[in-house]
Amino acid sequence: MTRLDLSLSAFELIAVTRVALGLGLGLLLARRLEDHTRTRLGASLLAIGAASTIPALIAVRRARTS
Repeated sequence: MTRLDLSLSAFELIAVTRVALGLGLGLLLARRLEDHTRTRLGASLLAIGAASTIPALIAVRRARTS
């Protein structure tokens, strides 16, 4: 079994990454805001979430112990 020892800051990074991705995708799919506002906000959050996934993956790989 693989064990994962994450620091609190690494766990928070992963959580914020998932939230940004989810909010960005949700805004892109929603129809309640004006199109240009929704698209700009959604694309920005999605890009931030995607970009912050790389450091989160690195943190998880470093925390893995067999």
